[in-house]
Amino acid sequence: MRAFSIFSTPQGLSDSDRQKRRHMLARMGLAWLGMMQVMMFAFPGYLRSDSMAPDNLALLDQAIFIMNWISLVLTVPVVLYCAWPVWGGALSRLMQGGVSMDVPVALGIVAAFFPSAYATWSNEGEVYFDSVTMFVAFLLTARYLELCARQAVGVGKAHLVIEQFRLAVTRRANQLAFWFVVIQLALAFIVGAAWYVYAPEHALAVMVSLLVMSCPCAMAMAVPTAVAAAHASLSARVPVSDLDIVRLVQATGRVSRQNLYASVAWHLLMAPLAALGFVAPWLAAISMLLSSLAVAANSWRLYRAQLRVPYGDWLPAVARS
Repeated sequence: MRAFSIFSTPQGLSDSDRQKRRHMLARMGLAWLGMMQVMMFAFPGYLRSDSMAPDNLALLDQAIFIMNWISLVLTVPVVLYCAWPVWGGALSRLMQGGVSMDVPVALGIVAAFFPSAYATWSNEGEVYFDSVTMFVAFLLTARYLELCARQAVGVGKAHLVIEQFRLAVTRRANQLAFWFVVIQLALAFIVGAAWYVYAPEHALAVMVSLLVMSCPCAMAMAVPTAVAAAHASLSARVPVSDLDIVRLVQATGRVSRQNLYASVAWHLLMAPLAALGFVAPWLAAISMLLSSLAVAANSWRLYRAQLRVPYGDWLPAVARS
């Protein structure tokens, strides 16, 4: 892997940042391992049908009961250890009187895990352990990409200009993400209450789906991944002129806006479907991952475009791609 890849550990990274990176990678790996196991144990539940023969149905219910308990045991470390940064971030932000993206994530985990644990204990109702582990695994994947993007910062005048651009754009992106989270949270509770009145058996699943989709992971990655692509371009193409830097900043701004507004549009498209009950919690988690990967891919497209053109012609290359 080349030295300017965002996935290689940058030189000069502090010990605390290296430890943070290792811990996040460990949490992400454990979450993926737990997700795969829980999804395997959740499979018998997808096969259940009241039209089955009574003996077969009774045998399958026994298997589902055992699998649910195994899934609960596997989900606990994912919720407690893997999602630990979520709990800390949500609590600290709430104590400051604000709302961050950790708040809807924590609410989504609580709304899915505790009713599932009660359903397992009482052997009545639906369980969403597969959705919980999937949500945490996908969330940590998006955050690991974001962390790698933020740490992939070089040194020098050109890199400093890119960082100044990042600070200016990030403020506007954070404001948009804040209001998005507030509106999505209100929508989740209002729609969940409406479903509870008219069809209470579907209220929890709908509210969990909306809470999962209220996590603006792709929006949080919109600027950092584009900026990381710009830093990688500079590392690969030094030396560059002042005009090249200006054009690269313009191209980075264009890609950042594409990432940000496309993420908002994706959420606006999926939210009504989730509110109508057409998006299951596990599908909402996959939707969150896909939007985050799309943002990362679009930023990677910016980086690839810079390597295909001669100096002094950066902006047209991005426009053509």
